Amino acid sequence: MSDTRIEKDSFGELAVPASAYYGVHTCRSLQNFSAAGETVPLEIIYGMAKMKFACAMANQELGLLDEKKARAIETACTRVLKGELDDQFPIDCFHAGSGTSSNMNVNEVIANVANESLGGKRGDRGLVHPNDDVNKGQSTNNIFPSAIRVACVDLTKPTIAALKQLIGRLEEKAAEFADVIKSGRTHLQDAVPVTLGQEFAAYAHALKKAVLRIEQARDKVLEIGEGGNAIGTGVNTKKAFRPLIAKHLAQFTGDAYRPAENGIEITQFLTDKAEMSGALRLAAMDIGKICNDLRLLCSGPNTGFAEIVLPPVEPGSSIMPGKINPSIAEATNMAVMQIIGNDAAVQAACAAGQLELNTHMPVTGLNLVKSHRILARAAVMLAEKCIAGIKANRERCYTYFETSGGLATILNPKLGYDKVSALVKESLASKKTARQLVVEKGIMTSEEFDALVKGSTGPNL
Repeated sequence: MSDTRIEKDSFGELAVPASAYYGVHTCRSLQNFSAAGETVPLEIIYGMAKMKFACAMANQELGLLDEKKARAIETACTRVLKGELDDQFPIDCFHAGSGTSSNMNVNEVIANVANESLGGKRGDRGLVHPNDDVNKGQSTNNIFPSAIRVACVDLTKPTIAALKQLIGRLEEKAAEFADVIKSGRTHLQDAVPVTLGQEFAAYAHALKKAVLRIEQARDKVLEIGEGGNAIGTGVNTKKAFRPLIAKHLAQFTGDAYRPAENGIEITQFLTDKAEMSGALRLAAMDIGKICNDLRLLCSGPNTGFAEIVLPPVEPGSSIMPGKINPSIAEATNMAVMQIIGNDAAVQAACAAGQLELNTHMPVTGLNLVKSHRILARAAVMLAEKCIAGIKANRERCYTYFETSGGLATILNPKLGYDKVSALVKESLASKKTARQLVVEKGIMTSEEFDALVKGSTGPNL
């Protein structure tokens, strides 16, 4: 048997691997594109398979595709979504800007699988045609960006779950450290008192807001432009096609997809995806800030803050025995940096549209998928390998609290700003604490000072 089969397109004949479910268009793309060195993410491929299924069901309902073909396409899409055909999608991610090569790759695979299910052979277009049947009523200009949206909807679920797992760990520490009073710091200088628990509660609250931003962005990408065809006008389709696609996609996935309010706008603008990418970046930035705080708070242990102890995960040095580094926080910071870089690429691509189409969709989809993957993994890693095992150095926290120059601030309502400023200067010069000075000067008793301190971290925090 020959290892290849010959297929034809408008460019002529080309040998296709006999075992391949993809066809001539895919092979031409493999000859042309290699810059990325990685294929289109499977999440986007699966998004296209879901779109192909929904379109086939809509076309059948409209009487444009017979039930036999529609069910064969459904069978093929199901096999794709089960991961049985993952090796049949070899297109380099950086190809034609609308994603044509990838769409045709999916069309060819689905058509050939459908053909076999109907008793045909791979490469035989007589039973189910990749363009006329699998791609009926569709354009890459809508299929590919809609598939990115589907991928984002799917990936948002594990991303949010991971962030909520991290939030849960932070809230556990907030409760555990609720009574650990310490000095706050602004500009890296002593500030008013705070509890370690309040710091961790603030971290958790910041990430709750990050989750809300991602959920709001997710709602935007539930709007799909499929059925709009080349520029969003719906040429060559019936008016009912678009709402039927959304209906079948929603029924199949359980997600509330809806047709685009303006098909032309959604074809030209990728701003909804930019918003999703931006929401992921903002979540990552907050996590990065938390990691920076943790690294400072655990610094030392003898020459730094040493207010907390991070769980050791590995030896910290190849030359300094016994050294332990905040490795999980550092790894998470690098994940954050990558997400920020991914977002920069997405924003640039989304701003690069011209006239009726943005032709930088594949790079947008690639970086969105990667950011979701990285954020979800980093959040879980940080939660379980770091946050869950943090311990408070209560003695060090209280020592800094007692000696903090910012502690005198709680005397402002009683003495006024100028007198407290003088006390702070005296404290620094004499190396005496604010407590010692106010008691020595007869301004307050020790008990009165303690009562004032007790309420210094704020009644509503």
